[in-house]
Amino acid sequence: EPPKIRLPRHLKQTYTRRVGETVNLVIPFQGKPRAKVSWEKNGSPIDKNDINIRNTEQDTIIFIRKAERGHSGEYDMKVEVENLVDKATIDIQIVDRPGPPEVVTIEDVWGENVNLSWKPPKDDGNAAITGYTIQKADKKSMEWFTVIEHYHRTSATINELVIGNEYYFRVFAENMCGLSEDATMTKESALIAKDGKVYKYPVYDDFDFSERPLFTQPLVNTFAVAGYNATLNCSVRGNPKPKITWMKNKVLIMNDPRYRMFSNQGVCTLEIRKPSPYDGGTYTCRAVNELGEAEVDCKLEVR
Repeated sequence: EPPKIRLPRHLKQTYTRRVGETVNLVIPFQGKPRAKVSWEKNGSPIDKNDINIRNTEQDTIIFIRKAERGHSGEYDMKVEVENLVDKATIDIQIVDRPGPPEVVTIEDVWGENVNLSWKPPKDDGNAAITGYTIQKADKKSMEWFTVIEHYHRTSATINELVIGNEYYFRVFAENMCGLSEDATMTKESALIAKDGKVYKYPVYDDFDFSERPLFTQPLVNTFAVAGYNATLNCSVRGNPKPKITWMKNKVLIMNDPRYRMFSNQGVCTLEIRKPSPYDGGTYTCRAVNELGEAEVDCKLEVR
């Protein structure tokens, strides 16, 4: 029996865990006589003292008791039976809370308003920064109050401050694990003077948001079980909003009750109701707007 790795669907995309959590992955495979299994991380042999790997005749297990950032990387699995080889790669990402923003600056003070800017943190915690939380404190009490949460840009205007008071500000960074443990505070305070100067609003050119369709998440080759609904997912962006069509083996899917197509917030889904082996093949998602078109495809195998 030739070697064949049965990589679980959730491991075909990046497998994400937080620092301190346990990683316990079971990857089944086939192959007779008894297959030889080997692992590498980022192209080098795995340190067995750091990462526990156990192999049986039909599966291999990766076990990490307490994950650390250094465990992130590409893990390459190889199964050999005599001269035949099958390979698979698992991308593991261990994430942690980010560090605080680098520096927070008071750019301008006018009327009852303060304009702040800051720089993203040096350490993003191995995950994308999803936003910032901004707090203010009156210099007299130094009690902190949140004024903006889940804010995406690196500059903000704080409004409705009390005339005559003096304020400090601080900013936390945020990723999928939560807020940074510390915040970065402004070095200077902002005095809301009684005679505020007149603020001149900047003049901005109109920004052209037009964009040809672009798939930001492709379709993934999928295995389905006959008689159980299967779904194919991808995501697309574009302006004007692209028109989405689906094809099977390059033939347009039209008014077929076995298929259900829907899209939400740019995520496009094709549901195949109770597929049979006949429903296997190459499925394509096409997005079209007046600026152009884009396609992604994948193979569906029904067993």
